[in-house]
Amino acid sequence: MPERPIWIDGLGVALMGHGVPGRAVEHARAAERAGLGSVWIIEDYFHPGAYTLAAAAAAVTGRVTIGLGVVNPYTRHPALVAMETAALAGVAPGRVVLGLGTSNRNWIEGQMAIPFKTPLRGLREAVAIVRALLAGERVTFAGECFTVNDVALESPPPAPIPILLGVKGPRALALAAEVADGVHASILASPAHVRRVRDAAPGRADFRVVAYLPVAVSDDRREARAWMRPVLARYLGVLHGQSILEDAGVGAERTLPFRDALRAGRVATGLVTDDLVDTFAVAGTPADCRAALARWAAAGLDLPIAVVPPGADLAPQLERLGRELAPAWKEMRPR
Repeated sequence: MPERPIWIDGLGVALMGHGVPGRAVEHARAAERAGLGSVWIIEDYFHPGAYTLAAAAAAVTGRVTIGLGVVNPYTRHPALVAMETAALAGVAPGRVVLGLGTSNRNWIEGQMAIPFKTPLRGLREAVAIVRALLAGERVTFAGECFTVNDVALESPPPAPIPILLGVKGPRALALAAEVADGVHASILASPAHVRRVRDAAPGRADFRVVAYLPVAVSDDRREARAWMRPVLARYLGVLHGQSILEDAGVGAERTLPFRDALRAGRVATGLVTDDLVDTFAVAGTPADCRAALARWAAAGLDLPIAVVPPGADLAPQLERLGRELAPAWKEMRPR
């Protein structure tokens, strides 16, 4: 079994939400002080750009991994992804992980009029170009989606940068097992989904699975679950009908009301039952949360990336994650 890489050592946390640009530095420092292993930047359009926030976090920390989870090669050409990633690795040597995904047709084609053809082919081509450029190669590549002619980075990183694919479906998971270092699973990745991701890469002992995991810790179980319900209601609507939910036994008939509520401009918080919280989130007392994390560890998750709900104050949550959950995760994590 290959040695576990340092970038999956310890709990991670996602830096996201309204106001994150003004507090990214503060939160990154707090995450490192709390003993967390990584901070991750989400790039959803049209939210704050990932590389700016990642660079800010990298510049004020010295130990935590800086994860990009995920950026896409349509709005950022693969050559630009390689340029930006190499620059970030210069700020934080040995501390960068790159997540690549194709985003979705509505954002890319519908709102920005960028052709969104053959997403899996585009992702395969992007990985090939980015990996070669980051390795210091001079690249000429003519693909179906992307082309570069005689391109080389001026300052490639001195060490390889792990590349994860932000994918869910069977064909996309097979691609990740073939060309990537692992999978960055979406939010609402249940233990059952983590097992399916693992099954997609048989024989790959070096294949890593990380996931955005909604986490809220409180001495009052009901308070933590109340914080969590709006988050789950929103994403159950966003991911309605997708295989990631089917993996957990939550079919389209159950998530349709969440989707319909979103389309009507509402969030169906009242429909989030305790079993949905238990299936997709870690929420409750410290003991509750440790028991929940054990289910993801048993499924083979290498790294949970905590998504703290907006109703919970991130600063005290970071401290509690570091003090009450991170040590337990280090004991239970897959080895």
